[in-house]
Amino acid sequence: MNCRFRLQSLKICFRQGNRQLLKEFRGFAVRGNILDLAVGIVIGAAFGRVVTSFVNDILMPPIGLLVGKVDFSNLFISLTGVPYASLAQAKAAGAPTINYGVFTNTVFDFVILSFAVFLIVRQVNRIKEVLATEEKKAETRECPYCLSAIPARATRCRYCTAELPPE
Repeated sequence: MNCRFRLQSLKICFRQGNRQLLKEFRGFAVRGNILDLAVGIVIGAAFGRVVTSFVNDILMPPIGLLVGKVDFSNLFISLTGVPYASLAQAKAAGAPTINYGVFTNTVFDFVILSFAVFLIVRQVNRIKEVLATEEKKAETRECPYCLSAIPARATRCRYCTAELPPE
């Protein structure tokens, strides 16, 4: 339908566009990709919380103890010049702060999370490589005369031109 820029026509075009959009979205959602994506996001968010807890509650306290009983989450610089005993006090007073201790914890979070994702992707790539090699082996066979790799359905070797028995 060719819509004119009259209000009534615009309403009709808008309604038809909504129906088409909903139809396309329904097709996208039913394919399963959106479900995989949603599951990945939920698992990723949960894994991120686990890593954050690991960094804040297990990793950083011993590191803080080793460098002189420092609580990294409480390291900050007050931009007002007024000294505060803790980050919580500075925030309660409304003072602007640079929270480099919290940033350090976040960097550790990122490094651990990215390393874990790297290990997962690395394993998935190895599995894909093994599966691809197995598929390639199924598609080829060895010539019994020259030992070259040839297509599995070949009746003559492309390298030595020997006639091959059917497999």
